[in-house]
Amino acid sequence: MKGVLFTGIALALAASAWAQSKTPNSTRQSGSADLEFILAAAQGGMAEVELGKVAVQQGTSEEVKKFGQRMVTDHSKGGDELKAIAEQRGISLPSDLDTKDKALMTRLSKLHGASFDRTYIRSMVSDHKQDVAEFRRESMSGKDPEVKTWAAKMLPTLEDHLKEAETANKTSASKTGAAN
Repeated sequence: MKGVLFTGIALALAASAWAQSKTPNSTRQSGSADLEFILAAAQGGMAEVELGKVAVQQGTSEEVKKFGQRMVTDHSKGGDELKAIAEQRGISLPSDLDTKDKALMTRLSKLHGASFDRTYIRSMVSDHKQDVAEFRRESMSGKDPEVKTWAAKMLPTLEDHLKEAETANKTSASKTGAAN
């Protein structure tokens, strides 16, 4: 009888351990702050790459073209790193731009010259202010150590993007006499 009881307890413990190993980690659970961050970062990075490509093609000033190329380079690299983290966790990343970014792409595709440069750079200033805040928050309070480390690693790059975009925005405004 003791043998049967012992075997039953052992099986119950083994089943419990197996079930726990099959339970998704907190990063993959819907509503997880880390999951939401991963998805938003992937979506935003993809948009930065696509918008950067447009800036390289349609930008008038060398400053805007250079900034656009930097967006393509930096956000492609960051996106590849994030993709590897997501794959390890079984997370599927978005494969298409969201509605807001599609609308901005459409708007930018219709602009030319200084108007394009101004609109693109202003959107980059606004977007990177938001990105810096989100990446700072994740780097400080994220629960997934690898995601938290990635956010902290990307933060200085995003802060640099923001400074560069703000400088380009001031340059653009002073050339046209427009207010920020």
